[in-house]
Amino acid sequence: MTASILLFILAGLAEIGGGYLVWLWLKESKPYWYGIVGALILVLYGIIPTLQSFPSFGRVYAAYGGVFIILAVFWGWLVDKKTPDLYDWVGASICLVGVSVILWAPRQ
Repeated sequence: MTASILLFILAGLAEIGGGYLVWLWLKESKPYWYGIVGALILVLYGIIPTLQSFPSFGRVYAAYGGVFIILAVFWGWLVDKKTPDLYDWVGASICLVGVSVILWAPRQ
């Protein structure tokens, strides 16, 4: 379970970080290499989830979506300096519950 959580976090940071570098390049006129590095990180993001041990692509990506939302709230707080409000935390908590149900609910 720890390895799965770490892979979800790593994938989320790669997606957000890569996208952020592309954002900086296109929206804030940073050098073109920001875009190149961002694109390479985004390719890496596409590979990381395949390292999960869960057999279902759909479940992995559904659960990852919830993890991404939680990480995006933290990214906004720590990098963009936008303090999350109550509704951000409530929404992120709901996502965390959803991720847990998708991945670890008992199935037959």
